[in-house]
Amino acid sequence: MSETISVDPRRLQLAADSYRPAYHYLAPANWMNDPNGTIFWKGRYHIFYQYNPHGAYWGTIHWGHASSTDLVHWADHPIALAPTPGGADRNGCYSGAAFVNKAGVPTLIYHGVPDGICLATSQDDLLIHWEKHPANPVIPNPQPGDEYHIAGAPCAWVEGDTYYAVTGNSINTPDKAYLFTATDLAHWTYQYPFYEGGKWTEWGEDCGCPDFFPLGDKHVLLFTSHLRGAQYYIGSYADHRFTPERYERLAFGTIGRPGVFNEGLTLLDGQDRRILFGRIHEARYGYVQRSAGWAGIFALPMLLTLAEDGDLRVAPVPELEQLRRRHFSLANLPLAADQPVSLDIRGDRLEIRAVFEWEDAEEFGLNVCCSPDGEEQTQIRFNTNPWQSNPPPPKTALRVFRAPELILDVTRSSASPAVCNRESQRCRFDLDPAEPLELRVFVDRSVVEVFANGRHYLAMRIYPARKDSLGVQVFALGGGATLRSLDAWEMDAVWPI
Repeated sequence: MSETISVDPRRLQLAADSYRPAYHYLAPANWMNDPNGTIFWKGRYHIFYQYNPHGAYWGTIHWGHASSTDLVHWADHPIALAPTPGGADRNGCYSGAAFVNKAGVPTLIYHGVPDGICLATSQDDLLIHWEKHPANPVIPNPQPGDEYHIAGAPCAWVEGDTYYAVTGNSINTPDKAYLFTATDLAHWTYQYPFYEGGKWTEWGEDCGCPDFFPLGDKHVLLFTSHLRGAQYYIGSYADHRFTPERYERLAFGTIGRPGVFNEGLTLLDGQDRRILFGRIHEARYGYVQRSAGWAGIFALPMLLTLAEDGDLRVAPVPELEQLRRRHFSLANLPLAADQPVSLDIRGDRLEIRAVFEWEDAEEFGLNVCCSPDGEEQTQIRFNTNPWQSNPPPPKTALRVFRAPELILDVTRSSASPAVCNRESQRCRFDLDPAEPLELRVFVDRSVVEVFANGRHYLAMRIYPARKDSLGVQVFALGGGATLRSLDAWEMDAVWPI
């Protein structure tokens, strides 16, 4: 395939929309949802996604498809899967994953509504044409008395001569996944619960869109609760059972999860890198999305690694650096308490890499997409103050410990009445005072993503309403801090704008 990527004409028709990201992947038009079937094949990264070809609203779920050689520039392909009239997926081709079967053929496993788990295979190098398995549904929906549930996407893999698949549970129990096996693609047998959760998660959270893979000397189960969003277990895999040992939420969303990172799915590429793709939901009302003609974007591709201490590390893929253009830098800038400093870089397509050290500041960080009068601004702030009151109580007062937090504050991101979620994202951040805080912040018109010290990730949709909301500030509150270094780049667009 030529690396000259033709532009879907619908992208040109929507190019005037200032909220459409310029370097994140998004569908040419209409509704996009969960990432599906991610696979690296014949030198190309392939992403599939839930897609409604009829409008910017949820419904009539197909699979959209795009591919790339560099994780930055994407070619849009024809729809990969569509419901088959009278077939097992007649009401929709819902989420699923990809694997290479024992014959070396790329295979999609997905939830066909209403009948159950389905398969499809492709024999062409670009994975354009897919043939559905004649035995679909190969795993039918459970009957009364069956132990397993099919409430979301399955994932599958091959070990030796055996196929393995797991699917998540319904939302009226603790999170759980169920294991199936097969020696051929047509005949699958339910075995037992693959793992059982509930120790760290809330009652009613389900194991939606499971993705199970090895990482270092452990295994990871990435999943998305329909109630609370993306999360993961790190643990041990033995005798075809998974035992969770560590747990974390990848994104800290509210019920309903508007405007935040939701479902994620990974692939192993030709460099043995584990790459994560995820979806960031809209945070505007549905009528606005329908009027705009598009909804939903992908997060930036992320590199997952396992640290020596056993924690998951997450970072933007280095390929994104090719989008860097005009550069701005400074170093060793003292930040006095309560005196924000405006920087000489402006824009709504930026990458910022900032390293902070602090003395006695209670909060410090970055403001992006700032209007000159401060009406609109998105704050990335680190709260160092472990006490409940502000200012800190005297030494004789009762002290209540509170872990430091990293906060992506969107309460003033937009003056638009069309925004339906202004709740900030936050995460506990046990950063030693001797360790600098490194923030990598990506701004792309209506979305901000934050990577902190390779350990934490936050993302929110922001939708600034003012055309002059382009400023960048650094600040400290309640005490002093130092901006040890800052590098910022304007980012090139990969889509028409």
